[in-house]
Amino acid sequence: MAKRIAILGSTGSIGTQALEVIAAHPDAFEVEVLIAHSNADLLVAQAKKFKPNAVVIANEQHYQTVAEALRGELVKVYTGESAVCAAVAMSTVDVVLTATVGYSGLKPTIKAIEAGKTIALANKETLVVAGEMITRLAHDHGVNIYPVDSEHSAIFQCLAGEFHNKIEKIILTASGGPFRGKSRADLKAITKAEALKHPNWSMGAKVTIDSATLMNKGLEVIEAKWLFGVQANQVEVVVHPQSIIHSLVQFEDGSIKAQLGLPDMRLPIQYALSYPDRLQSDFPRFDFRNYPSLTFEKPDTETFRNLALAFDALNQAGNMPCILNAANEVAVAEFLKDNIGFLDMSEIVEKCLRSVSFVRAPSYEDYVNTDKEARIRANELVKKLQVYSR
Repeated sequence: MAKRIAILGSTGSIGTQALEVIAAHPDAFEVEVLIAHSNADLLVAQAKKFKPNAVVIANEQHYQTVAEALRGELVKVYTGESAVCAAVAMSTVDVVLTATVGYSGLKPTIKAIEAGKTIALANKETLVVAGEMITRLAHDHGVNIYPVDSEHSAIFQCLAGEFHNKIEKIILTASGGPFRGKSRADLKAITKAEALKHPNWSMGAKVTIDSATLMNKGLEVIEAKWLFGVQANQVEVVVHPQSIIHSLVQFEDGSIKAQLGLPDMRLPIQYALSYPDRLQSDFPRFDFRNYPSLTFEKPDTETFRNLALAFDALNQAGNMPCILNAANEVAVAEFLKDNIGFLDMSEIVEKCLRSVSFVRAPSYEDYVNTDKEARIRANELVKKLQVYSR
């Protein structure tokens, strides 16, 4: 039987590519629920094409637009945060693809796990913010979490058939972003337009900026710790500008396995949805003759402070990764509004890590409160930077 998929974030980069995968394999998948935040027009177009059981537009201001556009279609239309959480827990859903970006993915992912749904996880912030809680809930409810990020999918693929063998080290690859090799002096005048030009991957704005600052890799380090049950000192980052080797696993005998392929998010999306099967695809194939040289180098954590800050937050544990994520979300949003500079983003994150209340063993309510406190503090820092820049 076809797996019935709910896509949380269907109008974003991952969500739209997931729908391409589903359209290419109608016998393997069917769309049960589509969930978007505010992109009403695209959600309506997706609903008319894929005929889901239900759609949810989280932003209630767009409910009437979606409801009227889908009048006459056999599609239920809901709105609001409670509807998002209810939709991912529907009895007719087999797999929930969490494809949103940021903290907003946490609560519905928790509800999906509590409902026993298989999770295809593209929302890394869920594990960054509350990794211990999420992994415990998944264990208690017998839920599998399959990674969608290309790096974590690569590790997962390398571990197939090796789950009984001890991991010595996980090696996450990073492209280095558009500013690899530049100094801090070079980065002072970087513009939003320059930062949004990733050399290898096509992603949403927030993830692209995170890639340019290396925060994306820092978040992936924290995610890897929880997905694969390793310690911070077992995760290493190496810069691989060609983005062909997506990540590697070193086992206790010293052997290393790597997963390779052209940069294309549809492959890890498809693998997460179809696991344990591999489905035929027409994705472009990698040819070694076109890449005679694959290179590697250490990341520059002095220039790109965010990667070091993520390791610091992971080592301190507790609610520190939650603080890191909230401060970064505010900083990136303000950079995209041209309110702060490129280097200001890491400064805001670092100051929030030093000043927001530390909780060693946080509950869900602690995560909620930490996220609020960190955002308030980050916005205060943004205002101070704006005053100083004048």
